[in-house]
Amino acid sequence: MTLKQLPSGLAETRDSLHQLAFFALSPARHKAMGRMGLQATPGGFGTPEFEGRVARIEGDQLVHSQDGNVATQAITTVREAAEFFGNEYEVEWFADFHDPLEASDPDAQLLVSREASLAIGDWFEFGFTVLNDLRSHGVKGDDVSEVQLWPEHLDPATELGDYEKGQRASFGASPGDGANPEPYLYVASWSDIDRSNTYWNSTSFNGSSLAYGELLAGDDPHGKALEFLVEGYRILHAG
Repeated sequence: MTLKQLPSGLAETRDSLHQLAFFALSPARHKAMGRMGLQATPGGFGTPEFEGRVARIEGDQLVHSQDGNVATQAITTVREAAEFFGNEYEVEWFADFHDPLEASDPDAQLLVSREASLAIGDWFEFGFTVLNDLRSHGVKGDDVSEVQLWPEHLDPATELGDYEKGQRASFGASPGDGANPEPYLYVASWSDIDRSNTYWNSTSFNGSSLAYGELLAGDDPHGKALEFLVEGYRILHAG
C-alpha cells in the first residue's frame, strides 16, 4: 500500500483511540474469550470475530457487527463506547498488565479527527502486512508470535528469536508516542545491544526505529520497512 502525508490532529486522535482500544474494544473480547489482542480492520482497528461479533473503530465511528447486523455510533466518550460494545466501563479489567494505560476521564469528550483516525488505520494495515512478511524470515528454533495489536501500547507487534541466546526482540509499528511524535517501525531487543552499531539508534528504548517520514520519502515503503526489520533480526542473530 502507498503511504500518504499525515494529517493534522494525529497526536490527539491517537491518544483518544488508545483509550478506546484499552478500555472499550479489548475488554469486550477479553470478557468473552479471555484474549485481548486486536487487529487492523477496514478504516481502523478492532477485534477479530468472537461469538459472532466484531467490535471496531472506523474513522470517527464505533462499529459493532453481530449476527449479520451492523450498528454504528459516533465516537463520544470512553464510557459510552464500552457500553455500545456491551460492557460496563472498568479501569481494572485485567490484573496482569506490566504497564497498563493510565485512564483519562471516561466521561470526557474524546478528540477524534476522522482523517487522522483513518491515517492511523492505514498505518496499522501497513504494519500488519510488513510484520506478517517478517515472520517468514524466522529460522528453525525461533519462537515466532502472532501479529497482534496490543491495547496497552496501541501498536501491532510480533516477537522473533531465541531469548536464551540473546536474539529475541519485539518488532512493531507504533502510531507514535511522547518521545516519537510520528508513526515509526521499531525493533526492541529483549537483551543487551551493542550501541557501537549505528543500527541501534533509539534513545527512548532498547533498540532501533525507522520514522514514517523516512518511509514516505522512498519509492518502496514496504520494501524499506521490511529491510529495516530484517536487518535488526540479522544483527541479533549474528551476535
